[in-house]
Amino acid sequence: MQLKTQNSKLKPKNSDPIGVFDSGIGGLTVLQKIMEALPRESTIYLGDTARSPYGTKSVETVLRYSFENADFLVEKGVKLVVVACNTSTAIALEPLKENLSIPVVGVIEPGVKEALKATRNKKIGVIGTEATIQSGAYTRALKTRDPQVEVYSRACPIFVPLVEEGWLDNSMAKMTVKSYLESLQKSGIDTLILGCTHYPLLKKAIRGFMGPRVKLVDSAEETAKEVRAVLKRESMGRTKGKGVPSFFVTDAPDRFIKVGRRFLGEKVESAVRIER
Repeated sequence: MQLKTQNSKLKPKNSDPIGVFDSGIGGLTVLQKIMEALPRESTIYLGDTARSPYGTKSVETVLRYSFENADFLVEKGVKLVVVACNTSTAIALEPLKENLSIPVVGVIEPGVKEALKATRNKKIGVIGTEATIQSGAYTRALKTRDPQVEVYSRACPIFVPLVEEGWLDNSMAKMTVKSYLESLQKSGIDTLILGCTHYPLLKKAIRGFMGPRVKLVDSAEETAKEVRAVLKRESMGRTKGKGVPSFFVTDAPDRFIKVGRRFLGEKVESAVRIER
């Protein structure tokens, strides 16, 4: 598979925006951390809300959607692409890197590095969508860096609709967290990777159930640090002005704005719908 966009070999301008795409709304947690870490950078966010979620789609479908999203961002003139979706990162990150002439950052490696730094007993849990967990991407990345680590994985598909309904710490959220995470709690893990960009909004309920001894790794925070490091290494950072975010969706802008404000507040003023 190849990108339709013909990538320019010219070095992007420092003033060019950072592109971020996700299957829907969850990637706003990543965008939020990028905006906090790099307030001078403008951003373009694409949420593929018409085809969300990706977590139940086939590998071929996720690849095609990911390449279409990257094409859109490249056409918009971004200087770096952030794959703010764990499912897309697990399946499409390497092919995207091979086809793009600008840097591409995913959300798995940053979280893996932080989890390995945080763990004391080398027992790490990973929660994510069905596709992310089935891909084994987190397990491979963890084992590659430390073959001695024990990895305990659990797919938690209902977490996404909970977040999008705003049910973050009510009885339904707590009951669902208990149902999904009970076995992980008993496994003795001391570190838990939140392997879906929606899940940080459930931190309070997850931390309440898992207890204070389990370190929660928010991939969004670590991804923002990685983006900052890449821009510094490539001398691509914007040095003047204040960044401006732009939002594009493939369906239902009004719902995106409503739910998006749970992530970013009033910064989500509007969203432009694009056709697929």
